Amino acid sequence: MATDTSPNFQAVIPTTEFHTELSLPTPDHDGLEFWQYMVAGSIAGSVEHMAMFPVDTLKTRMQALTTTTTTTSCLLHPFRLRQSLSSILKLEGPSSLYRGISAMALGAGPAHAVYFSVYEFCKQAFSSSFTTNNYSSLLHAASGVCATVTSDAVFTPMDVVKQRLQLKSSPYKGVVDCVRRVALEEGVAAFFKSYRTTVVMNAPFTAVHFAAYEATKKGLVEVSPESADDRRWVVHATAGGAAGALAAVVTTPLDVVKTQLQCQGVCGCDRFSSNSIGHVIQTVIRKDGYRGLMRGYVPRMLFHAPAAAICWSTYEASKSFFHKLN
Repeated sequence: MATDTSPNFQAVIPTTEFHTELSLPTPDHDGLEFWQYMVAGSIAGSVEHMAMFPVDTLKTRMQALTTTTTTTSCLLHPFRLRQSLSSILKLEGPSSLYRGISAMALGAGPAHAVYFSVYEFCKQAFSSSFTTNNYSSLLHAASGVCATVTSDAVFTPMDVVKQRLQLKSSPYKGVVDCVRRVALEEGVAAFFKSYRTTVVMNAPFTAVHFAAYEATKKGLVEVSPESADDRRWVVHATAGGAAGALAAVVTTPLDVVKTQLQCQGVCGCDRFSSNSIGHVIQTVIRKDGYRGLMRGYVPRMLFHAPAAAICWSTYEASKSFFHKLN
């Protein structure tokens, strides 16, 4: 296996025919140029987040609040999904579910371009160290962790802006106003207060996600190779959905911590004396018990399952397009 880590991956994949018995389950449309991975990832990330944004808004509101929050500007039940959704639709209308989507548009494309290109780069770079089927899942998990650490640095600032705009009666007029006021009132560091938590959350999320995705995809092909061709979008959507749901549930407590840190002091949300993960967890448990750490797990799972299916199928379709173009 080639060990050259230059951005051009064309020489790494020696064949265009997919075999399920290969040591690494690499589909025939791998081996693209570095920029093509970035474009495919950018398209996939944008489509995924735009399609599922209303569910993300619901999750953010449920996670940002505690049962002791009584301000009328943030009236929402942090545990009941149906009640929370009904409250938003009745008091604010459907358009409120899309508040902050412009911040998502600005952050999702670049972040996912970095995410998928680094993933593919690391997958090729690490392949010489993982040469058997027993380590193929570890290869994808390690590549996924590297990808998320890099992409989170790009996405976290816009995620802070997005979540603050998603809150009911948010004091910010829009993306520019939010960026300006946060920078002036709290400093530029405020955009990265949750970066450590985001990485700690997304590293295991991504590891579980990529490993489960590749394993599920390979399993579907092996079980029914005649109807589950690796190039069919159904395989990618099914594998991506299963992987997204599993990873979302496992990492929900850390997502609650991340949301609390990013929304602290806004719209009646708690402000913390320390940005440490342990301090936030203790505060949540003290106010809401251990179930407080699972706030929003249902909308989070409902977000990531279809979002991952959309993202992976779009990503693989984009890669197939570039493969045919090449």
